[in-house]
Amino acid sequence: MVEVKVPSVGDSISEVQVSKWLKREGEWVNINEDLVELETEKASVQVPSPVAGLLSKIVKKAEEFAAIGDLLAEITPSEKPVGGSAAPSATAPSAAAPSAAAEKTGSSEAGNTRVMPAAQRLLDENKLKSSDVSATGPGGRVLKEDVVRHLEVAQRLEAASTSKPATAATQVLPAATAPSKTAVSTTTQISVGGPDRMEEVKPLSMIRRTIAARLVQAQQTAALLTTFNEVDMQPVMALRAKYKDMFQEKHGIKLGLMSFFAKASVEALRRYPAVNAEIRGNNIVYRHYYDIGIAIGGGKGLVVPVLRNVEKMSFADIERTIGDYSRKAMENRLLPEDLEGGTFTISNGGIYGSLLSTPIVNPPQSGILGLHSIQDRPVARDGQVVIRPMMYVALTYDHRIIDGREAVSALRTIKEVLEDPARLFLEV
Repeated sequence: MVEVKVPSVGDSISEVQVSKWLKREGEWVNINEDLVELETEKASVQVPSPVAGLLSKIVKKAEEFAAIGDLLAEITPSEKPVGGSAAPSATAPSAAAPSAAAEKTGSSEAGNTRVMPAAQRLLDENKLKSSDVSATGPGGRVLKEDVVRHLEVAQRLEAASTSKPATAATQVLPAATAPSKTAVSTTTQISVGGPDRMEEVKPLSMIRRTIAARLVQAQQTAALLTTFNEVDMQPVMALRAKYKDMFQEKHGIKLGLMSFFAKASVEALRRYPAVNAEIRGNNIVYRHYYDIGIAIGGGKGLVVPVLRNVEKMSFADIERTIGDYSRKAMENRLLPEDLEGGTFTISNGGIYGSLLSTPIVNPPQSGILGLHSIQDRPVARDGQVVIRPMMYVALTYDHRIIDGREAVSALRTIKEVLEDPARLFLEV
């Protein structure tokens, strides 16, 4: 029987949440096949199976929290799946026996677990115990491959969990990070006065904890103010309608609206650098690059992957990257590095039907652009009332470093560029 435990992810992380099991109890799994998805404060990470065999027991159910080192599941190693319904990967190394050379080198005792010499060296170098590692060798021996696999999984989880918001989450949401009388490990149903008056109590997910902490942090530490404007989207929509087929034929991707807003935002940030800056201690840091976060609704809620150096990206690059991020978000496979950094954010509430809103900045950024629904409205043009596709836009900014004049002017720049999109290519 091989135990699958929550890997060690460093001193700062002591807890994860079981997001979902990718395999069912009693199902065959191949070696290194993703077995379970764990959720940390920042992202979801898949833990592979250390051996090929039968998933004989699931110990931690979905939505339950687990400490580092807790038992997640047990796998019964086998060279063939029960009933022959599946087969181990042909390319996967066999865990049935170590090499003859390894056998000749002997092994050392570590409690009741026999550890091969190469594995013991790795354990000593990384200050691990043999009990931390799932043994796959014959007779319960710990092989070098077992230690390497354990370290790889630990590194993946550590990368997903090491982020600045973790401290804020502990400070702002103590009830969610420590056991309390109201804390639950799984979803429960309770009655509050009869069968028709039921409440569902569900644990706050690790990612939702971080989102909540970041929003509260922004409200408590920044002087937020929002300015509004409206954009006549007809020029952009006409340009898009004219070239969308050619664009898709050449680049293999649809021409959306977000690439126009991303490019227009870069132009505004160039003209008004404070909107692209951040407060760092007692200093203002002006960034001369433009990493724009795009808010995307993913499988676990809103995430904000970052487009790097948007000023150097083409329209096709922007649309392709956003498409890749959207697919990864729906599959909960965004990496921590996809979400880190960013100098400015764009959030499109219009896809959900929002007409007007005040977005909240993503610290330590100082500005966020909110997009909304496009609606046909009567407007005055050259003394005539005409119908135009109009969108309200909002810019929330940190008033500590951005003056009202700069914020209003930056938003007006976005409006002017979108209402005359040829300026994006002429740089005027």
